[in-house]
Amino acid sequence: MATAELVAASGSGGADSSSTGAFMETYGKLKKELLEDHASEFTDESSLQWIDRMMDYNVPGGKCNRGLSVVDSYKILKGVDVLGHEDAFLACTLGWCVEWLQAYVLVHDDIMDNSQTRRGKPCWFRVPQVGLIAVNDGIILRSHISRILQRHFKGKPYYIDLIDLFNEAEFKMSLGQLLDLITTHEDEKDLRKCNVANHRCISQYKTAYYSCYLPVACALLVAGENLDNFRDVKNILFEIGIYYQIQDDYLDCFGDPEITGKIGTDIQEYKCSWLVVQALEHADENQKRILFENYGKSDPVCVAKVKDLYKELNLEEVFREYESESYNKLIVDIKAQPNKAVQNVLKSFLHKIYKRDK
Repeated sequence: MATAELVAASGSGGADSSSTGAFMETYGKLKKELLEDHASEFTDESSLQWIDRMMDYNVPGGKCNRGLSVVDSYKILKGVDVLGHEDAFLACTLGWCVEWLQAYVLVHDDIMDNSQTRRGKPCWFRVPQVGLIAVNDGIILRSHISRILQRHFKGKPYYIDLIDLFNEAEFKMSLGQLLDLITTHEDEKDLRKCNVANHRCISQYKTAYYSCYLPVACALLVAGENLDNFRDVKNILFEIGIYYQIQDDYLDCFGDPEITGKIGTDIQEYKCSWLVVQALEHADENQKRILFENYGKSDPVCVAKVKDLYKELNLEEVFREYESESYNKLIVDIKAQPNKAVQNVLKSFLHKIYKRDK
């Protein structure tokens, strides 16, 4: 299927400017409610100012693909171009819960990875006077999700399902993060751990569940569906999520920081990246020796040697072949779904990330 066909297939589910505007308006309302909650607990104005600034710095500002996917998916499931006011607000609110979860994860992830930038600006913990206060800020961000769900969804027939869904997403993400961290543990560096099986496991737990399955599952619940009836859809979204993570790994090395908004550090951090997995599979013994001697070192000379080896192994072309093959297989699997609306949800989701550059 050509890209143009995929765009057409996504139908009315694309995030237009009106959807984005309503989405951002909802953020303002939710933030105001949360600050009012905090105001009832704090008498110190500086604490409220801190939380206000912390939310604005970390929650909005990204592409918001995950959050907007809740809205887009719900519109497609409902078969409408424009949602009613209440439906739109509920969908946007759940979309922001996904974005709040993303913010919480990234604040902690950046600390654990010792990252420098995020979304084109310093990581929150690197902002002057923040430091490791960011650990507690991440916990506050996570608690906000529970407050939002309780305020706007308690009493809904799917409220407990939403609680379970977000708890499961956090559980899966923490497992993925653990696998990622122990694979790169300073005292146990072993490139043999960087294999297809480990990379797939990390990608599914750390990325696929909350980035791909969670937004669509939210939309299905609001639409009155039972998630147990969509196990095949869940598996397809996992595959899309793994593809998304592989794109991230590729862009970490070959992406333009001016476009991606972050400086890649996978090589320096000894990450179980798709690129190093592929390099180990394609390299001869001399090339593997270069990897073993230079991978995971911060010295720019070592990083350059690894990147040169990636180019020598033509991993850019290997990625393009993988991307094309994965896309075609996903389209076949999506077309096999009996529910046309669900097909369009999946195609819309795939379109959002296909051949992305950031």
